[in-house]
Amino acid sequence: MKRNIAKLAVAAAIYSIDRPYSYIVPETLVDKVRVGSRVTVPFGRGNRRSEGIVLSLSEESERAELKCVEGVLDPEPVFSPEQIRLALWMRERFFCTLYEAARAMLPAGMWFKDSKRVVGDKIQKFVSLAVPGEEAAAISGQKRMKAPKQSAVLDLMSAIGEAPLSEVCTFTGANLSTVNALEKQGLLTVEPREVFRRPVFAQGYTAKPIELTPEQGRAFEGLRDMLTSRKAGVALLYGVTGSGKTSVYIRLCQEAIQDGRTALIMVPEIALTPQLVEIFTSHFGDDVAVLHSSLSTGERYDEWKRIKAGMVHLVIGTRSAVFAPLENLGLIVIDEEQEHTYKSENPPRYHARDVAKYRCVRSGALLLLGSATPSVESMYEAQSGKYKLFTLPDRYNAHPLPEVIIADMREEIKNGNGGAVSEILRRELERNIENGEQSILFLNRRGASNLVMCGECGYTFECRNCSVSMTYHSVGQRLRCHYCGWSQPVPEECPECHGRLKFVGVGTQRLEDELRELFPGVGIVRMDTDTVARAGSHQKLLGKFRDEKIPILLGTQMVTKGLDFPNVTLAAVISADQSLYAGDFRAHERTFSLITQLVGRSGRGEKAGRAVLQTFTPENFVLKLASRQDYMGFYEQEIKTRRLLSAPPIRDSVTVTVTGLEEGSVLRACVKLSDIFKRAFPPTERVTVLGPAPAGVTKVNNRFRYKLTLQLENRRAVRDVIYGVMRDFSNDKENRKLAVFADADPLD
Repeated sequence: MKRNIAKLAVAAAIYSIDRPYSYIVPETLVDKVRVGSRVTVPFGRGNRRSEGIVLSLSEESERAELKCVEGVLDPEPVFSPEQIRLALWMRERFFCTLYEAARAMLPAGMWFKDSKRVVGDKIQKFVSLAVPGEEAAAISGQKRMKAPKQSAVLDLMSAIGEAPLSEVCTFTGANLSTVNALEKQGLLTVEPREVFRRPVFAQGYTAKPIELTPEQGRAFEGLRDMLTSRKAGVALLYGVTGSGKTSVYIRLCQEAIQDGRTALIMVPEIALTPQLVEIFTSHFGDDVAVLHSSLSTGERYDEWKRIKAGMVHLVIGTRSAVFAPLENLGLIVIDEEQEHTYKSENPPRYHARDVAKYRCVRSGALLLLGSATPSVESMYEAQSGKYKLFTLPDRYNAHPLPEVIIADMREEIKNGNGGAVSEILRRELERNIENGEQSILFLNRRGASNLVMCGECGYTFECRNCSVSMTYHSVGQRLRCHYCGWSQPVPEECPECHGRLKFVGVGTQRLEDELRELFPGVGIVRMDTDTVARAGSHQKLLGKFRDEKIPILLGTQMVTKGLDFPNVTLAAVISADQSLYAGDFRAHERTFSLITQLVGRSGRGEKAGRAVLQTFTPENFVLKLASRQDYMGFYEQEIKTRRLLSAPPIRDSVTVTVTGLEEGSVLRACVKLSDIFKRAFPPTERVTVLGPAPAGVTKVNNRFRYKLTLQLENRRAVRDVIYGVMRDFSNDKENRKLAVFADADPLD
């Protein structure tokens, strides 16, 4: 007897047993179960209920061992055949399960109950993971029987990373005590956050038609030819800060939409989204949808439905927007393409650029990567001819780039200045204040001090769960771990010798205090995750800085890019060395990009700009090249280093990480894995196995982490070997207390 058989991606199938599973479709559900539908099924020996996604349907001879589909969750399929193909590709490419790949494409909350909630307050408590996603998923499995509500919350959070507290409770059936319990266990962090709303669309205005400069026009014409050819292609638009790349993006979107196609604009951070939305809605009106994680679950779901229904032709969003269900895709733009936020750190560990390439190949679309400081990988591809390269070497207003002044902090200390603000920067700030001009200061560390230690015995406060020192926050006078969220009050004396405590280093809070002492009565806006949460949004703080002409804006990375204020004539990097010596092969690239982006915030109007770089190593070649805004000079130096290291883009890399509660077991397992990998690849593959080595932070939330780095050519045959080794490792009973995962082309 023949029966209808559905092949499913099942949520409960972990990586080591992941494959399409066959289920019988009962006669009562035959008309409802379709390819792309979500269904519920029994899974495993205990027949626990799990969600599944229908990958295919067929008629086959009935098999007694097959179980039946229990129910259908959606009246209409939520996945198109093209999205299912994308999920299958992601599973093979990013070492994830089929369900993890598919789930990444849906708005948060659709995997639980189909209910929506209107959000009233602009400030809401947001819940986010305090541990890596794979660890949360593992702990969820342990809690499933004894604490099902906690397990449901961890399942949701491991999938989406963060969500409003009220919606976490709505979609999981948990209550506040459940979330509080998980927070006390160090698994979740709860904090107030801003919520962006669609009314931002109504704040737009009707813009004048774009008029391109000759340089912009030449770049646009070349890109338009690629767009209208309807052949898949990748182009890199390398333009200095303030060169008008956004104008080129707008004109290309207009061309795509006039041609009956759709377009996607991606930005690296939520802070940049409202500003870009306002610009694009002034040209495209309500034909724009927005997707990013600070929208409420209901808002994201509504925007996703508008896109899927074909009601909009242009989408703007952050990393996950790469999965927007746009049909007839013609253009994807990845702005600030070098930014690390385009890489997901939780399963599936995809890079938006790779997914965008796949979608463009399938749709015959143009992928445009834009940046003032392109990633070394992208420039390498452009130099080798795989990408087409277009350049905008000058600012659109023909004004020169800012003059850069180097402040040697060694000389400052010799002269008795032990503060965070050099004498050079103090004079430049004073000059700006007198002239009624504005300044932006960048320091990539929030809090007051990055270290509290005993001045007598040298004792430092380390997190009880993680192998990192805790950061002092003057608000509440607490020490906080920025990895797991655990905090404690600062004691009055050293707990070891009862000596006097010293506050070492500087964060944005302490810098603000120092500036207020130097410039009493002068307005200062501080912009970091602490102040943004209290103020309600990035927009409020930036609006205050712009509208009230506040003299000084200081902050973390969120002030380094995307800001365009004509009255800003001074930009400063407080500690240019902070990221320069981070210890991984991309440290130079990140530092050069940060400095270049920050310097580019100055002098964007009619007045000339200046920038100050404070450093203890002014002779460093990265700082010298960044001060001259010499990207190509930096690229030529950096690619030589990458060749010596056999690092990307010269060779690909995959890291395999083992985690567990006992450090010795983790390290021994890593040594064993290293030996297995060295034997697993044929000599013709030229795979180099490096490690074991501790992860950048060895212990997070009481789990130790060691990794292997595989230098290789990232081909399917090589990935198949890695998958096989990891599957055997996970199925080995000796490793039942350990977790293993792989990351293709990691960021460090």
